[in-house]
Amino acid sequence: MTSGFTLQRTGDVSRAKVVPLQGTALVLRIELRYITPIIHRTIVVPSRITLPKLHKTILRAMGWQGGHLHEFQINGVRYGELDPNYSEFNLQSEKRVRLDKALGDTQDLAYLYDFGDNWEHDLRIMEVAFFNDPLTSPICLDGANACPPEDVGGLPGYEHFVRVLSDRTHPEYDDMLLWHGKRFDPAAFDLDEVNQRLRQIQI
Repeated sequence: MTSGFTLQRTGDVSRAKVVPLQGTALVLRIELRYITPIIHRTIVVPSRITLPKLHKTILRAMGWQGGHLHEFQINGVRYGELDPNYSEFNLQSEKRVRLDKALGDTQDLAYLYDFGDNWEHDLRIMEVAFFNDPLTSPICLDGANACPPEDVGGLPGYEHFVRVLSDRTHPEYDDMLLWHGKRFDPAAFDLDEVNQRLRQIQI
């Protein structure tokens, strides 16, 4: 591995407390719910990353384009970007909220992207990593399968989208291809491409 840090395995992660120490990072696994085969990414971020930066990291690691509302659920608290046009009861501002502080002792959190399509993600701490060189951007270590297109209509829309584009004889094939703009391979994943996107995030 040439990422500039070494992984320090913690054994039983469920007993590992996240501590806000300089040089401490978290290895997080992100899984998109309800789709098989599983669409997932494994990323490394500083434990002190703010939730707005984590939001951008998830978008670019998964392949989302952005532009939709989102929400984190951590330790029973909902965090997001407050919008006066979409006031949500009990939604806390995510500004300046650090991941390590929000997590406390828990190892799991949830992330919701696009309140219309309702893409739910599960995130879990897999390991604590200690790095010697500056971790200037998030890093993706692994992943599988392509992110659904934006505005495809959530899970049912995505399932229909994949069915149509996998059958050139389908009556909706040409229209769907025109809407998407290119062919779609649900098994596609390019680690180098993901890390190119992540390098645009300065942390």
